[in-house]
Amino acid sequence: MQRRQFLRQASATLAVASTAGLAACARQPAATSATAGAVVSPMLADGVTLAPIRASTDRITGVYVCTRPFRAAGPRIEAQRLGHKTIVHNYGHGGSGWSLSWGSGTLALRLVQDTGVRQLGVIGCGAIGLTTALLAQRAGFAVRIYAKALPPDVFSMRASGLWTPDSRICDAQHADALGDQWETMTRISHARYQSLLGLPGKPIEWIDGYSLSDAPFGKFHGDVPDEPEYGDFSDRVRDLTPRPVELAPGSHPFPEPHVRRYTTLMFNISSYANYLMTEFLAAGGKIELREFNHPGELLQLPEPTLVNATGYGARALFGDESVIPVRGQTARLIPQPEVRYGLRTHNLSVVPRSDGIMVQVIGDSGNFNNSDITPHREVSEAAVQQLADLVAQMRHS
Repeated sequence: MQRRQFLRQASATLAVASTAGLAACARQPAATSATAGAVVSPMLADGVTLAPIRASTDRITGVYVCTRPFRAAGPRIEAQRLGHKTIVHNYGHGGSGWSLSWGSGTLALRLVQDTGVRQLGVIGCGAIGLTTALLAQRAGFAVRIYAKALPPDVFSMRASGLWTPDSRICDAQHADALGDQWETMTRISHARYQSLLGLPGKPIEWIDGYSLSDAPFGKFHGDVPDEPEYGDFSDRVRDLTPRPVELAPGSHPFPEPHVRRYTTLMFNISSYANYLMTEFLAAGGKIELREFNHPGELLQLPEPTLVNATGYGARALFGDESVIPVRGQTARLIPQPEVRYGLRTHNLSVVPRSDGIMVQVIGDSGNFNNSDITPHREVSEAAVQQLADLVAQMRHS
């Protein structure tokens, strides 16, 4: 649906759930127009107490937009000679950068190790760059990161924060060719996230969430009319996450007749990025703020091998027109530590991160091959109001 259609339908019935997370990256300052007052009484779902979300536009702390780097064939993880240097490319992960970063970095590191050098430069300080750099350090490399911006000012810092390893990872035509590599990256990443559970700041944690629908649940691929059919690999890793559970009517507070509880990993991105940066610097890593406009500039760097982890930036830097921007927008509400559950509807996703409750519009058209990062605050305000209408309809104890 177009932006105006979403605004007109902001109070329409919420329907089938989507698993596609949206990344978001350019911030717009918050305004202060208030909506309905907050609900304070708790709710019960399947025997679990749910704190109500205080959804009002005056609690929006920022509206963010960015472009996810989609490649039809999936991530580019390969080595290329550039003059006297080797460039190992590691970019094009769609909406799965955080989710696949450890596995993707592991595959890229194997290519780095094949060069036989012990000094490595990493171009980019987002999810992929930071993780690849840390993996290389742990393998005995001296690593320097080159980046035009550092967290929290990199695009991947505005991601949704959910474990979405096959979100816009490739198109359906290339799914068979990518499947084995994707599963390898997914399992490596998932295992690493289990080792990060329970750390201070909760960089990674498990959460429950609720998918809401006015019709029986079926298999959902996240199709958007003006986007390609994406590869769906979820059946390959069914053993990694608990199966969704459909809740009986009367056992939940939601107005929709069909509700499914899901369990997934969530990244508290602020604390997680801080953990990665702290680990990298503590191990002797170096960072140099620098922007590159042409591949030839990389030949001036002292490291003989470089990892290109520039995401969508690889389109301009290396002329890779296979990288397609997919625009996404989200709003962040003031944090509510008592809200520990997510929500999904056919056009909304809510993620209860510790640095703010993320409210995302999903399933709307006009985002594919759209590099515009201008925030449309009115769209996010309509989404927050739609969430407020849902909360108001929920049964309270």
